[in-house]
Amino acid sequence: MHAETRLPRNGKEGILFLLIISILSVNIIAPIIVGLERGFSKEVYLDTVKIIPFMWIIVVLLVKLVAGPIVSKVMPKFVGQTDGFNARVLLNILLNVTILSILLSIIGMWVGTKEISLEPFRNFLHNWPRNFGIAFWVEILIAHPIARFAMKTIHARQARKAAGRQF
Repeated sequence: MHAETRLPRNGKEGILFLLIISILSVNIIAPIIVGLERGFSKEVYLDTVKIIPFMWIIVVLLVKLVAGPIVSKVMPKFVGQTDGFNARVLLNILLNVTILSILLSIIGMWVGTKEISLEPFRNFLHNWPRNFGIAFWVEILIAHPIARFAMKTIHARQARKAAGRQF
């Protein structure tokens, strides 16, 4: 069977893949969402940059401890053996973004305001669809393609090294 070059093949590559996606996502999605909430200005952006490290840790933990396990259980119920790579990737992104955007629409406001309140729940139906849309398009158009390109580049380099050793 053809080995997929666009996805990680081992734990080290998996960590790199997660780092690329999470760092790009947090650094793009958070400033857009906060800018839409508070207005786009240099001050708002600088305030957002201060919380990005905390949000990044939260995102990675949520991916590994919540979204990942849920998606791995749900995916087989929707994916057939004849479904292609792009369909699987799209469903994986859709499920992950749905779970993460629901959780981060609440947790993100708590981190950003530095207080736990009911405010994220009061505004949930207003904020979540917007947050989901922003996150989905950033993931599908920027973060995942860059991470898959990085994997493809790594695997091509590994293949060239292996081919060079055979002679």
